[in-house]
Amino acid sequence: MNITLEAIEKVMEQTGVEYKAAKEALLKTDGDPDAAIKLIQPDTKDISEDIKEAMDKLKKKVEEGNVDRVQIKKGNEVVFSVPVNVGIVGGIIGLAAAPWALIAGSVAAFGLGCRLEVVKKDGTTDEIK
Repeated sequence: MNITLEAIEKVMEQTGVEYKAAKEALLKTDGDPDAAIKLIQPDTKDISEDIKEAMDKLKKKVEEGNVDRVQIKKGNEVVFSVPVNVGIVGGIIGLAAAPWALIAGSVAAFGLGCRLEVVKKDGTTDEIK
């Protein structure tokens, strides 16, 4: 197996890892840079599909009404909270997609350890799974 400097650089550029990590991944994948990149960066397609599904469920909950705010929790800590207002309702109708993009981006940024919840007007919460 011949691991070239070009292969190491490709893995480093596309994954953001250091030289040592790139070389180790190439060793594990018999020098195949594309396989090494996939090894370092798990397939994000599944994650983005999960986020899209969560956003669809969230939109449906908001359409049903009785939702006061949307929040993202990591553990017991609220890391992001936004009131359901005209901007978000407009996003459902298609007038403004920005609030939904902000929520989806936040879910992606905070990662898999997060829960997406809606807080109803009576104070109870429902988790979006």
